[in-house]
Amino acid sequence: MVIGFFIGKVKPLASEKISLKLIRYGIPISVMGLLLKAGINVDLVNSALLAFTTISIFIIIINYVPALKNLFPNVSLQLAGLIGNTSFLGIPIAIALLPTETINLTIGFDLGTTLFSWIFGPYLLQKKSNNYFFLNFRKLLFSIFNSPASRGVIGALIIYLFNLENLMEDFLWLPARFVIYLAIIVVGARLGTITNDKKLLFKFDKNIKNALFLKLIILPGFIYIVCLILNLQGIGVTALVLQAGTPSAISTILLAEAYKRHRDLAAKALFSTTIISSITIPILYLIINQ
Repeated sequence: MVIGFFIGKVKPLASEKISLKLIRYGIPISVMGLLLKAGINVDLVNSALLAFTTISIFIIIINYVPALKNLFPNVSLQLAGLIGNTSFLGIPIAIALLPTETINLTIGFDLGTTLFSWIFGPYLLQKKSNNYFFLNFRKLLFSIFNSPASRGVIGALIIYLFNLENLMEDFLWLPARFVIYLAIIVVGARLGTITNDKKLLFKFDKNIKNALFLKLIILPGFIYIVCLILNLQGIGVTALVLQAGTPSAISTILLAEAYKRHRDLAAKALFSTTIISSITIPILYLIINQ
């Protein structure tokens, strides 16, 4: 991230160029590597479905309830408030704090958020207007099957179909990690760009505060309630709530950069949620395990 920070200060357009390549080539490899490394089991699938469904419900409600749409007026802000940094922060936290048997829950939640962001994110950000965007089913289906995440899932399924997962797991994991490093560089580059105007970096309007409240408080609270409704108990609930309470994801900046939509807003949302999550995540952990 430090390298990216200095790149962004010297070459402000670098993050945009890197993001386009990552979305086109890197994300499918990353998704394939994650699926092959984690394997597929019931916990992973259920956790992924929970994350994917929850984000979908929130996106639909926000865009079809005028009062909520006023609070979250653009897609970049909505994604920043719903897509968490589960890969780079959530999974390491789970490994450090929770038993190893919860790893499939945490990876599954990460997979669900990754699939949503890379299936629907490009589609939503390319729309000039967000009104009734889910009604154009033809374009929506095209976006789903043409998305980076879908290509990664299809690639992984083909590998499983031919029983090549043991051979390809380690082969794909190395480039998948390289994609992660490039994504972190993009985040640093965007932060470096906006720090050229320090007043802009620390100027948080009410929209960013709304995204911060949604990401760090409302979403993990909603996941906790869903876990209670589904009669989930024990350390699994902690694992899912902590994943939901992670700060905004790097993918929100990658998408904003690639489609040139509210890039500074996405960067500041990531910046603010990352800092404040250092307080809210320990609080969530203590509350759930009291």
